[in-house]
Amino acid sequence: MQNEKITKLHFMMKSMAQDICQVRRKTAMETHQEEENLLGNRQTMEQTEESIRYYKEAYEREREKRAVLIAKLADAESRAADLEQKLERIKGSVFWKLSKPLRSAVHFMQRTKDRISRYGNIRGIARKLDAKRIEKLAKSQHGTASFPTPEEAAKQRETKFSKTIKISILVPLYNTPKEFLVQAVDSVLAQTYENWELCLADGSDADHAYVGTLCEEYVRKDAAYVNEHPALQALVQTGSRIIYRKLEKNGGISENTNRCLEMATGDYIGLFDHDDILHPAVLYEYMKAICERGADYIYCDESTFHGNSIDNMITLHFKPNFAIDNLRANNYICHFSVFDRKLLEGTEVFRSRFDGSQDHDMILRLTANAKNVVHIPKLMYYWRSHKGSVASDINAKSYAIEAAKGAVADHLQSLGFQNFEITSTKAFETIFRIRYEIEGNPKISIVIPNKDHYDDLKRCVTSILEKSSYDNYEIIIVENNSTSKEIFDYYDKLREHSFIRVIEYQGEFNYSRINNLGVSKAVGEYVILLNNDTQVITLNWMEELLMYAQRDDVGAAGAKLYYADKTIQHAGVVIGLGAHRTAGHTHYRVNYNNLGYMGRLCYTQNVTAVTGACLMVKKEIYDKLGGLDESFAVSLNDVDFCLRIREAGYLNVFTPFAELYHFESISRGADDTGEKAARYNAESERFRQKWQNALAEGDPYYNPNFSLDRSDFALKINQ
Repeated sequence: MQNEKITKLHFMMKSMAQDICQVRRKTAMETHQEEENLLGNRQTMEQTEESIRYYKEAYEREREKRAVLIAKLADAESRAADLEQKLERIKGSVFWKLSKPLRSAVHFMQRTKDRISRYGNIRGIARKLDAKRIEKLAKSQHGTASFPTPEEAAKQRETKFSKTIKISILVPLYNTPKEFLVQAVDSVLAQTYENWELCLADGSDADHAYVGTLCEEYVRKDAAYVNEHPALQALVQTGSRIIYRKLEKNGGISENTNRCLEMATGDYIGLFDHDDILHPAVLYEYMKAICERGADYIYCDESTFHGNSIDNMITLHFKPNFAIDNLRANNYICHFSVFDRKLLEGTEVFRSRFDGSQDHDMILRLTANAKNVVHIPKLMYYWRSHKGSVASDINAKSYAIEAAKGAVADHLQSLGFQNFEITSTKAFETIFRIRYEIEGNPKISIVIPNKDHYDDLKRCVTSILEKSSYDNYEIIIVENNSTSKEIFDYYDKLREHSFIRVIEYQGEFNYSRINNLGVSKAVGEYVILLNNDTQVITLNWMEELLMYAQRDDVGAAGAKLYYADKTIQHAGVVIGLGAHRTAGHTHYRVNYNNLGYMGRLCYTQNVTAVTGACLMVKKEIYDKLGGLDESFAVSLNDVDFCLRIREAGYLNVFTPFAELYHFESISRGADDTGEKAARYNAESERFRQKWQNALAEGDPYYNPNFSLDRSDFALKINQ
């Protein structure tokens, strides 16, 4: 019995010891966990405190900067006010009035000097003069010489289209000079497509009663013509295709145009100014676009002219296909707009609060709803330049500038853009620079391939470090079989920066593969492909690229690149341009301060491709498309990539506001001799085969009337 008690006691003590050990282990674990939690909390608190200190310091720095900027602004405004007062006193002086002839002469010489400076040198001047010579020949081919012959006109009139569509042409009238009105109406009567309706709303005053008299004569004249043509009788309900209404008062161009719309019964609406002239075949060409291509918004090329003959041409404007960024920057579409009436969706054609740029507002609204905007690359609208017209001088209607800014702002707000800035550019008051707000603070990965070339790489990286205002980025240098000790020593120095990495590529040179490797190691949301022989000029170059690359509809964004002599190396790429008929750079070797064709070097625009020497793209898009095609080992890989971006439904954008030097071909030399030439020819052939359909269609942003042998937008001449 005693033994049993001892055994039980022993068992109980053993069990208690086990329990005590378990409690101790549990307590120790809990204590350890608490210690770890405390340590973690301490670390978190330290990190939080460090973050707070960082943001406090950053806030103080920005507050100080703001105070300095406010002081500078106040000082500048004060000096501006003083200078304005001095200028007013000078302008009011007798000397100022007497010196007007001398000032005019000085201003003329200064303008001449500025024009010459934009050409850069004697070679640039010679190039411009040659382009002017070509333009003069082109003018003779695009005026009345382009009108259909009587035989061609008869054939066009007899054409049976797949759809029966009436086009209502709206023309608001106000004190229209008789000779202008006659030419305008006659150009409608001469149309080879005859199912049209001319709606004339007349707001002329009593001193210009002849406008109404003349219009009523045209109504009777056309009624007689319709009566002689049974085919037209079935299409015309009112006896005449010309409908005239005298308005009780002049409501301005917007109101008067809207009154025209009330008169219209057509399926499509066309907008025509009362002092301009239409090409006889313009409606015929538009009908072809409607029936064959399903167009619901159509426009054509145009020219300005003076006097009473369209052959007295001043400027020829050959436009790109629909390009939304171009349109936001300036109203390049302008004339002659014809669109499906359904696009109005019950709204007015013009909105009076945008008078002066009411057409820009209308085009932005309607093309946003259009399913198929079609450009007819033929000069078919003739815009008369005369005293008081916008074609003559935008300052004749200075309010048009603010109206245009308002139209663009309203358009952007309707699409969800909130914080943006619209300013005029040096090219023209109504050619705009748009600054979009950067969303968040995304990380940008800059990928730079490099082999040796210490000086080039150092210049490139140093310019990024010293000049970039955007600070959330990393630099990935892809080392490509370098041999010099100097470059590896430099790599070691660069590694001291936590945001700079050097990764190694092994194998034969393949630009596409090297970049793909670099991008695969990138952690940024955005990627910049950057050549090692570039140098940053613009402080906010990354922001200028990012504000476009961040948009959902944009794929690649490219910068404006210069050679060392400040001539242009890259301002967008056109496919089919150049001797190889693959791709080439526009405005190549043009002086840096040149405005470009119709101001193109001064605003952001859509392009088919941008150079891979400086290209920003979302990493997501890059990965989705498989990066650069490695079968293009050296050349055309960037153009191929951009074409695939477009194929995927994205836009490519060139911005002149991100500027860099590009000392092209320093790294690997030119491709014009020996083995390199053979390799380039082979890659060119591969490119032409892969993209033969795109090349056959032509670059959508480069008018087919431009020569593919030159990069300066010189016109083709029909032999």
